[in-house]
Amino acid sequence: MMSLFERFGCGAMVGMLVLVFTLFCCWLPVQVGADFAYPDVFNDPDRDTPLYGKFPDGFAWGSATSAYQVEGGWDADGKGKSIWDTLAQAGGCAYGQTGNVACDSYNKYAQDVQLAKAMGLTHYRFSISWPRVMPDGTLASLNEAGLAYYEALVDELLKENIEPVVTLYHWDLPQVLQDVYGGWENDSLVELFNDYADVCFERLGSKVKLWITFNEPYVVCWLGYGIGVFAPNINDPGYGPYRAAHTIIKSHGMAYNTYQQKYKAQYGGQVSITLSTDFGLPEDENNPAHVAAADRYMQFTAGWFAHPIFKNGDYPDVMKWQVGNKSLAQGLSESRLPVFTEEEKQYIAGTGDFFGLNAYTTTVCKDNFRPTDPNYEDDQDVDRYQPDNWPKSGSDWLRPVPWGLRRLLNWVSQEYGKPIYITENGVSTADVAELNDTSRQTYYGAYINEVLKASVLDGVDVSGYFAWSLMDNFEWTSGYTQRFGLHYVDFEDPDRPRTQKDSAAFYAGLVAYNGFEEAGNGAVAVTSTYFVLATLLIVYFLL
Repeated sequence: MMSLFERFGCGAMVGMLVLVFTLFCCWLPVQVGADFAYPDVFNDPDRDTPLYGKFPDGFAWGSATSAYQVEGGWDADGKGKSIWDTLAQAGGCAYGQTGNVACDSYNKYAQDVQLAKAMGLTHYRFSISWPRVMPDGTLASLNEAGLAYYEALVDELLKENIEPVVTLYHWDLPQVLQDVYGGWENDSLVELFNDYADVCFERLGSKVKLWITFNEPYVVCWLGYGIGVFAPNINDPGYGPYRAAHTIIKSHGMAYNTYQQKYKAQYGGQVSITLSTDFGLPEDENNPAHVAAADRYMQFTAGWFAHPIFKNGDYPDVMKWQVGNKSLAQGLSESRLPVFTEEEKQYIAGTGDFFGLNAYTTTVCKDNFRPTDPNYEDDQDVDRYQPDNWPKSGSDWLRPVPWGLRRLLNWVSQEYGKPIYITENGVSTADVAELNDTSRQTYYGAYINEVLKASVLDGVDVSGYFAWSLMDNFEWTSGYTQRFGLHYVDFEDPDRPRTQKDSAAFYAGLVAYNGFEEAGNGAVAVTSTYFVLATLLIVYFLL
């Protein structure tokens, strides 16, 4: 047999070796480029290249759910009706769907704990349904069966070495309190919420070390009492949100102080609140007016609650200025933004042991004066939008912008100086049986990597991350049309079976390593193998 050396000569063979080596070298940059999560849109090497490494020891890895979205059992064992029961059962959600059964976690909570255990989670965040514990919202209606459910859930978690993180209010107000008092617009709810919180602290305080009073009060106030698209369907955009927020902030402050006075010394837990905001990106970062507009937007969402709680017991100056001047221009004798008394400021200020942050996306902000009738959004003088070329998800409001989370974490850290728990972050897909959910893996990989950058490179004190959500659930007025879960739930099956998605395995890998292992080594090793094999083949023919 004539060898390739005899057939083509020495020069040709050297050329072939050079060609193979060149192909190998050219392959590597392609793989580095592929590390960008959304390469067609976000491909800045200094900003978007992944960081490999670990989170600090003790980092909390969790997932989250909420009572109305997963429990079902809407009237089981004496539970009272909530404002979300009322809205959904009246046909206010997509396709007339309700949370009457949802994921049936009321009966299948032990299965849910096993899902968390299988992923190696250290923490699990869930909420207590106020009307399950107190059907009419008052101590007089205390429901032992409802309390027993949450005691059993907590015990099940602790048995599997998973720390429970408990949210006291995730939007499901007892309907009686809405009917009798007008809900969160009425100051009477401050004492009533404190009674409810006190019972939960007393019964679960020895086992629960992380408490969250309210989840996303901005959503409660604006969507529920401003534009009326969420329960309790109050449409009063100029006044309702401010009144509801005022009550919620005072309720949080009183509950926090109750824990400090009665339970802190004995149980040593931490209490705070979870706030939501997109990252406000100035349309032109060199334009001071747009920079101010972006900050103004975040102050009107997260700062609305964070400034009183983490700073001085009062609203941000920019809110007082904006709403006050708008109110005067509208011919009012006083601001539509309520005023805290000095005593209230004192018991509200400093009532947060950590900053709970729910963050999903980024919004572009630009300054624009908006003279109009009383309206919370127009009070901000901010126009917002998301560029058409940004990545999409199963929800029209949620466009993945990973680097926005890093910038938001830096903003929160600089503003409030508290340890941060990311209590929700995740992405939706359409209502399809998709177990190989690559878009969710991409999202989690990119977003959590930005959390790592904020922690390692920027020095932000991030204490934990909770993926939303442990499983597909009832997505409020969208019903079951949008899926956020790490596990697929078949809502057509009465048994509500859960099936792990690939994103759950991906997330479990991050948990096991406590961060991001150098992925490039595997790719280089595979390529090196091909390279060696090609070289050996050439040498074989040469010989």
